[in-house]
Amino acid sequence: MHRSVTRSGIWLVLSLLFPLFCAANLCAAEFRYGIDELDAGAYKELAGKRAGVITNAAALSSTGEPSYLVLLNRGIDLKFLMAPEHGFSLEGQAGEKVDNSSVAGTLKVYSLYGSSKKPDPALLKTIDLLFFDLQDAGIRCYTYISTMKLAMEACRDAGITFVVLDRPNPIAPIPADGFMLEPSLQSFVGADELPFVHGMTVGEIALWMQKRHYPGLSLKVVKMQGYSRSRFADELPGFRFRSPSPNLRDFETLLLYPATVMLEATAVSEGRGTDNPFRIFGAPFVDGDALKRELDGYHLPGVEFSTATFRPTGSKFSGTECHGVRLAVTDRRLFDPFRSATAILLSLQKLYPRELAIEGNKSFFDQLAGTSRYRIMIQKQRPIGEILDAARGQVRAFEAASSDRFLYP
Repeated sequence: MHRSVTRSGIWLVLSLLFPLFCAANLCAAEFRYGIDELDAGAYKELAGKRAGVITNAAALSSTGEPSYLVLLNRGIDLKFLMAPEHGFSLEGQAGEKVDNSSVAGTLKVYSLYGSSKKPDPALLKTIDLLFFDLQDAGIRCYTYISTMKLAMEACRDAGITFVVLDRPNPIAPIPADGFMLEPSLQSFVGADELPFVHGMTVGEIALWMQKRHYPGLSLKVVKMQGYSRSRFADELPGFRFRSPSPNLRDFETLLLYPATVMLEATAVSEGRGTDNPFRIFGAPFVDGDALKRELDGYHLPGVEFSTATFRPTGSKFSGTECHGVRLAVTDRRLFDPFRSATAILLSLQKLYPRELAIEGNKSFFDQLAGTSRYRIMIQKQRPIGEILDAARGQVRAFEAASSDRFLYP
């Protein structure tokens, strides 16, 4: 009798848990990009519409099909493509102008990083809607967000629909952090008043921008399925990583990018021109051992430093031996990129206040940071806790004011 009851109890528990187990796995198995949902017929009313698409070679469906081909093969009358910084083929380096080109021999690709960064109104008159399908990197200074904002403005003015085919924020589990963008410092590396690490998908940002700036814009966001912001993108079953730009070559680099990108506005190499961009940094004047000791003193979670010597083949110090450190993420759930960025800048400013040349690059530095306050606190060697508290106070205010900004759990 006791054995029978026990077995009955076990089967009862299993019967209750089985649907939950299946649901969890079904959800995991059903992750789909926005382009997949469009392909599945969720937006049949778009078939036959004249369209353009802002995209590049990193925008793939879950089956590996280029996004623009999915549109062509599913009844969209695709007139042209538009490409952001780095071009459609992702061969252009940061800041390098991109020329018009073509794909498949006949389909024109118009540059949004050449003589103009905004879609040509004359082109928009030839279409009914403009798709946007680009993989973002999760931080404010990544210029695809700026491209999207200018395109939204152009579509509003042209009276056509803007359709975002949503993609994961690859570093979504990392909390929003860093200083907010001040309106006076808006630039192409800072499109809007978001935290430095923003935690949102491009679809969520588009809806947030529409509410703030473009209420008259006809906007559609084709949501992903099976997406959760609690997962890094490479933890999503079926996620296909392809470098969204030439120097973000693997997923760990995406994690480290917000910790080292501010070095672009200093006289220290951020590793461009090496096999490890944004994972290594230094300069001819840096003592790697001294810098490592300084950084180790911050006891930064989830990351470790080792000394390194490298010789860039391009960008800063091309052909010159540099000394510095290499970063490695040891626990992505503990890693705090903005804390790490602040420790790196404080350490370099302390050891090399003149050579670092923040003052000489302050305009660009402030644009990346979104404020002059960060630079001034670094230069004055304020305690790291004070700097982080100042930034996170701004983030809390943003989160409270934008509590409805998320589309996904």
